[in-house]
Amino acid sequence: MKSLLSLFLVLFFISCNGQDDNNTSNNNAPDDSPDMMASSTPLSIENVAVSGNENNYQFSVTLSSPDTGCEQYANWWEVISEDGSTLIYRRVLGHSHVNEQPFTRSGSGVDINATDVVIIRGHMNNTGYSTNAMKGSVSKGFTSTTLDNDFAPKLSTLEPLPNNCAF
Repeated sequence: MKSLLSLFLVLFFISCNGQDDNNTSNNNAPDDSPDMMASSTPLSIENVAVSGNENNYQFSVTLSSPDTGCEQYANWWEVISEDGSTLIYRRVLGHSHVNEQPFTRSGSGVDINATDVVIIRGHMNNTGYSTNAMKGSVSKGFTSTTLDNDFAPKLSTLEPLPNNCAF
């Protein structure tokens, strides 16, 4: 029994960490297909804090996500235009946060004006974009919003994208 458990752990470790960065196939590419198994608890943006100056802001985004490891984790959050036509900034998350929920990650160099209304949303590696997001501006703050399931899905193919899952 112990040897079976050890084998499982080794195989799990290899599947999460043993990917070659030069591999042209991306096993962690987003799959937004509706038949993907989704957790009953969706990813949500819990808080957005902003510091810095106009056209060079730092966003600190708190996410709550149903991470289970490399097979299911929040792999980025992003700042997009209000109409969903433009990816303004994306913060790639390199690993799962199973034992750290909710968690906050920052990203800087966000090039917007204080009055620009933007949306901050998150993405799961296996289920795609969450409909739970935040909307607002640096000058007025951010509040929770619910996006349509099909809101700006094409942004998921734009760089930067995650290369792999560390753990």
